[in-house]
Amino acid sequence: MIYRIALHNLKNTADAEDIMQEVCIELLTKCPAEKDDSYIKCWLIRVTINKCNSFHRLVWQSRRESLDDYTHLEAPQQESVMEELWQLPKKQRNIIYLYYYESYTIAEIAEILRMNPNTVSSNLTRARKKLKTILEEGGTNNA
Repeated sequence: MIYRIALHNLKNTADAEDIMQEVCIELLTKCPAEKDDSYIKCWLIRVTINKCNSFHRLVWQSRRESLDDYTHLEAPQQESVMEELWQLPKKQRNIIYLYYYESYTIAEIAEILRMNPNTVSSNLTRARKKLKTILEEGGTNNA
């Protein structure tokens, strides 16, 4: 789950692996042990998203080229779907991912992302509309 969220946010397997390693270290060093499994899962998602956001802010990130431009995924269908999802704004991508891939409810996503449930719901609706437009136009829209 940590790796998928990191890959979903960073679009690079090596960077996603680095984030996964950092999150695991955080889990071992900073996560409260007395909490239940659902709390820890939410905590891991929050830490992963925060680490990805911090990673994007690094100065050297803007001056490098991704190796993924030179490699191909084994499943071409998955690549096209992910490219279309990556056209969505990051906040909406995370909500779509948590809702459809991790099967969280809107209330759970709101708690994880520390947002109002109505905001999550409206962002989910906007993301669906944008994704529909992107899919109908054949992925040429850079929304």
